Amino acid sequence: MAGGVSQRMAEEIKTITIAGGGLAGLALGIALRREGVPVVLYEALCYPRHRVCGEFISGVREETLQQLGIADLLDMARRPQVVKWWSGDHSLGTFSLPEPAYALSRYGLDAQLCERLRALGGEVRENSRASADPEPGTVWAAGRRPTKGHWIGLKAHVRGVALAAGLEMHLGTNGYVGLVEIEEGWSNVCGLFRVQSSIQARGPQLLLDYLRHIGLDALGDRLQRASWRDDSFCAVAGFRLGMQPPRAGLAVIGDSHSIIPPFTGNGMSMALEAAALAVVPLCRYARYQEDWQATLRSLQNNAANAFHRRLTLAGTCQNLLLAPWFRRPLEILAQQQLLPFRPLFSLTRR
Repeated sequence: MAGGVSQRMAEEIKTITIAGGGLAGLALGIALRREGVPVVLYEALCYPRHRVCGEFISGVREETLQQLGIADLLDMARRPQVVKWWSGDHSLGTFSLPEPAYALSRYGLDAQLCERLRALGGEVRENSRASADPEPGTVWAAGRRPTKGHWIGLKAHVRGVALAAGLEMHLGTNGYVGLVEIEEGWSNVCGLFRVQSSIQARGPQLLLDYLRHIGLDALGDRLQRASWRDDSFCAVAGFRLGMQPPRAGLAVIGDSHSIIPPFTGNGMSMALEAAALAVVPLCRYARYQEDWQATLRSLQNNAANAFHRRLTLAGTCQNLLLAPWFRRPLEILAQQQLLPFRPLFSLTRR
């Protein structure tokens, strides 16, 4: 009889439930289906939709995209490589990324990922929420965890803004903004700002008011003259950067696990890397080769080894970038061409 049970377990594969249909959840679902693992994914809203995101993938390896089975979905992405930084009206310098990045809207990418997951036999339940209970076989990929925080993220698509580089980064007081061209002549404008309760505007005007509040008046004027894509403006608040508070027994990936400061341009890459790191442990669990507690330990160790150093460094760099006393030294270092763009780029990606 024991032999019969072992044979049945070898033939059956457990279902993996994924709560959250963002980049990490969708990529993980696709990779698991390619391995023959049944997948049910819950997405609270529906596709396509806009998200607060820099829409800039930098640092992910080609082999990671191939492992996930999504490399071809990035073939049509723009490939910016030159980054130009400003501090207010002062240029801090220009540098080239070691490898071109990918720039494309989440509006289109997430919908394509959802379509692929379904084509592979995955079940996607839109307009449905999963419970955050620590159930065996459930992976929480539902994005940021609502918590008290000092930050607000704002994003919109604009057209008619000529960029000075593949990616523009503008540093102000208490915030910064990135601009990158995506598809069809649209540019993504995405910023992180320290919350100011005195700013009461709504919609695109909220973004413009925050730009002027942090001293980026010239950029605000450029965007004021631009065409804004209908329904592309979105906002998110109530979150903290860095490692998120752990929840006992709950498997988490993506922003539910950690949020890297967005100036690094590494957030989307981390989501894809997190999905790739989770595939093998979850496949072992689904095939009865590992129990859930061992799977949780593998997921936690993989994420810590991959992300802890870059999160720590990125947090330290952001504190410096936004420290008022560091603005003048930053500009002096830029004038002397002593800003270590390339080393910092590498260290916030490995």
